[in-house]
Amino acid sequence: MSAGDRDPMLRPSPDALLEKAKAEARGRLKIFLGAAPGVGKTYEMLLSGRAKIADGVDVVIGVVETHGRKETQALISGFEIVPRVKLPYKGQLLEEMDLDAILARRPDWVLVDELAHTNAEGSRHPKRYLDVKELLDRGINVYTTLNIQHVESLNDVVSQITRIRVRETVPDSIIDMADDVEIIDLTPDDLIKRLHDGKVYVAKTAERALTNYFTPGNLTALRELALRRTAQRVDDQLLTHMQANAIAGPWAAGERIIVSVDEDPRSASLVRYGARMASRLRARWSAVYVETNRSINLTEMQRDTIAATLRLAEHLGGEAITLPGRGVAEELLQHAAANNVTHIVTGSPSKRRWRDSFTASVADQLIRGAGDVSVHVISGNDKDAPVAPRGVASAAAATSFDLKAYLLATGYVAITLLFGAALDQILDVRNLALVFLMAVLTSAVIHGLRPALYSSVLGSLAFNFFFLPPRYTFTISDPESVLALFFFFGVAIIASNLTATVQRQAAAARHRARTTEDLYLFSKKLAGTGTLDDVLWATAFQLASMLKVRVVLLLPEDGTIAVRAGYPPDDTLDDADIAAAGWAWEHNLAAGRGADTLPGAKRLYVPLRTGRSAVGVIGLDSDRRDGPLLTPEQQRLLDALADQAALAIERIQLVGDVDRAKLTVEAGRLRSALLTSISHDLKTPLAAILGAAGTLRDYLDSMTEEDRTDLLSTIVDESERLNRFIANLLDMTRIGSGAMQPNSAPNFIEDIVGSALRRSAKILIHHQIDLDIAADLPMVRVDPVLLEQVLFNLLDNAAKYAPEGSTIDLKSWANAYNVFVEISDEGPGIPANDLERVFDTFYRVGKGDQVRAGTGLGLSICRGFVEAMGGTVTAANRQDRQGATFTIRLPRANDIPELEDLK
Repeated sequence: MSAGDRDPMLRPSPDALLEKAKAEARGRLKIFLGAAPGVGKTYEMLLSGRAKIADGVDVVIGVVETHGRKETQALISGFEIVPRVKLPYKGQLLEEMDLDAILARRPDWVLVDELAHTNAEGSRHPKRYLDVKELLDRGINVYTTLNIQHVESLNDVVSQITRIRVRETVPDSIIDMADDVEIIDLTPDDLIKRLHDGKVYVAKTAERALTNYFTPGNLTALRELALRRTAQRVDDQLLTHMQANAIAGPWAAGERIIVSVDEDPRSASLVRYGARMASRLRARWSAVYVETNRSINLTEMQRDTIAATLRLAEHLGGEAITLPGRGVAEELLQHAAANNVTHIVTGSPSKRRWRDSFTASVADQLIRGAGDVSVHVISGNDKDAPVAPRGVASAAAATSFDLKAYLLATGYVAITLLFGAALDQILDVRNLALVFLMAVLTSAVIHGLRPALYSSVLGSLAFNFFFLPPRYTFTISDPESVLALFFFFGVAIIASNLTATVQRQAAAARHRARTTEDLYLFSKKLAGTGTLDDVLWATAFQLASMLKVRVVLLLPEDGTIAVRAGYPPDDTLDDADIAAAGWAWEHNLAAGRGADTLPGAKRLYVPLRTGRSAVGVIGLDSDRRDGPLLTPEQQRLLDALADQAALAIERIQLVGDVDRAKLTVEAGRLRSALLTSISHDLKTPLAAILGAAGTLRDYLDSMTEEDRTDLLSTIVDESERLNRFIANLLDMTRIGSGAMQPNSAPNFIEDIVGSALRRSAKILIHHQIDLDIAADLPMVRVDPVLLEQVLFNLLDNAAKYAPEGSTIDLKSWANAYNVFVEISDEGPGIPANDLERVFDTFYRVGKGDQVRAGTGLGLSICRGFVEAMGGTVTAANRQDRQGATFTIRLPRANDIPELEDLK
């Protein structure tokens, strides 16, 4: 960059420098973006990788999907391929990119195909783009591929175009993170020809794709989306470069528009013009209000107009920006230079004011200082329905006459009069005017403009009466004294006005800072709440404290609107209030006190709106029984608070919807698993019982005693198995319904272990049991029946998975706080990804045919029983040999008195 490119008046943007520093601290990311499958993203990525290898760069393949395409497969030769990790999933092994192996290998570049891919369960991250983020954070550069339909912000647009909803998406922040985005483009005709040639899908799949997805219209629309999203990323990179290097714009590589708005009612028509212009140019745009010293003198109606105009800009898709500055044109031009703005829309001067004779209008200043930026001066129309009216009357701001301020101002003048009398013999009479000027400035600083003007008049009269000859009259004989009095009065007026303005600005700044702090704390509080009741209570309290009103919050309930919270607590509504609240909810408009609709209600009802719909209604009331309730400033504050509250309520409701959807899916899964389990685990023992009983009935006389004994044993064993299954189902029902109430009492763990071993003797007949029970174990407060069932289930599980003739270890020991029971087998162990999932209801670890089937309930029941007794149960793999270990931790019964205490 040449020295002439840098503007000496601009400083590098801290945000741009910070973004640049973050990018330099991590690995580089290049995305090969395509409009549709088959355009050649993977092929181009492999070519780029081969070019890196030719330059001596260390490049490996993390994961590449060739989809059987020969030309793509041919490019893989010559690359080092990191072996994929195999993860078990529903009885089969799935291959995923081995993130740990790549991190250990630490290549310069790694090729990762299909960025939007969802990883198999058991992977470190649920999505592949999260794997890529970890690689980048570790300083490894990444080449990756992505189709435009997987971009999150475009998901709805793609679904509307193709009529197909894409489930795997990538956040836009990943694209914004990319250092390079290369568009891989093919015309629709070329891509359709590749489909016909079998270079994308096999014949049947290609035929179906051509009918449903790969139509010329769809491909053209997707191609435009890919090109525009890439252009947007490049535009962001250009702006960051210009801000980081303090380069003055514009560089008209892309269009950016700002609309200058102020208190003029015509600003709404300027905003609409800017929105239409942005739509034609496909450009980003924003509405900018510059807050100058004049802003402090605006009326409440003018402030309301500005706020409503900025809200209109946001509603039309623009960004609302408020900038502090000394001059409107100066600040707009600086903002345009810093943000690469190419078009400024401003209004033409409506009426020529006296100050326009001395200074140029904003439009004139913009035209003269815009340089390469286009300035659009629009006349606008103040009758063009400027902003949707609130439908709520505004209360007048309190402006009471403060007699105390004027009395104090009189006192300040009296004090300066005494000082003047004391200094009369020392100072020239014209210098005594400075003493009276102190009274004026003191009044302006402490009490504001009007008491300061009063001090100016009173001080001028006192100065004339007591010090200008002839004294003690209001007559002035010396022309120089007339001039001195005139200038004293003029200086006093100007000084009082300037001082009072500074004082008002300081007060406004303090008020703004206090309001901003309250809004920030409110948003922080809402972000930390997890329940709807907490959100409603926080909202009611914040509204009541900031607006000084009484608040009720109403939410839809069973087809109507009902009070859910209030501050102070109040849930009584009369008929007029119920009607007003219902109307506000149904029509999404304000109703009640001070509104255009149902003004006879006691409260004002305002809907809580989000971008989707209304989520509730706010009811406001105060001790003042007549007239409008809120000032315009309070109405603007209500808008800000209501917007935050509505978003928080919607977030809680969406979380609830997601949870209910998950429960529905989980219930469906459990229902399916239960039906499968019942059909197998009930049918199998019943079939064995029926078969054995039928054989005994038909062939009893011809059978030997040994055969009859075997069949009777089969009937007993299968009946016991069936009984255990039904008992497990009943136990899970008790746990799921919350009806599990352990009958806990102090017990010795050895007694319960012995009972469980006797009960499971038939199951363990083909295994050896190695007991290691520590001496002098303390008692534990448990339900012995439940703990015996837990031990029985764990022993049954060990016998089921451990081979015949193997040893099952049962150990128990204690520490200062807990008693532990550990059961270990010599079976195949538990896959690392299933160590926690084995306790899920109906979950079964994949096993071979030699292992008898289980219901998937036993371990789930173990966890439910143990946790009901205040303990925990965990699963692990043995460290000394092959096998699984289950460890139960139970708290010691420390409330049992010692034997000596009982004597």
